[in-house]
Amino acid sequence: MTKTKYTAIKVTNLIRWTARILATVIITLALFMVIASIWNYLTTGKADPYAIENYPAIENLIPITLGLSIVGLGIAWRWEGIGGTITLVFQVLTFAVHHWLLTPRPYPYPLTIIISATGILFIVCWWLTRKRIISENSV
Repeated sequence: MTKTKYTAIKVTNLIRWTARILATVIITLALFMVIASIWNYLTTGKADPYAIENYPAIENLIPITLGLSIVGLGIAWRWEGIGGTITLVFQVLTFAVHHWLLTPRPYPYPLTIIISATGILFIVCWWLTRKRIISENSV
């Protein structure tokens, strides 16, 4: 194996493990929030005791799209291209829903940047692996 192939494999593995570590942190935090919300619901009878009554149902779209993008990160652990694509598609939907439907409210940009960057890292890793496999098979 030449030095450039070995370097490419090391870079791909570094990107893969960086994406996996970030995905693990994001998934852990999301699970913590879901478990805390369930715990709060079981102990108080409300998922959020400070929630406003009769809010518009459209506001449920952002947590749903964020949750589906985090599911995409979990899928990316096994299938990097599919999971990364799912993550980015739902991040774009989250951004679109917020800016087109709920404009006056602040948006958690750092969270979106971290989730999107992790999805991009998974896609880059998938692309580098695929490119390496194709070039090895063509030689």
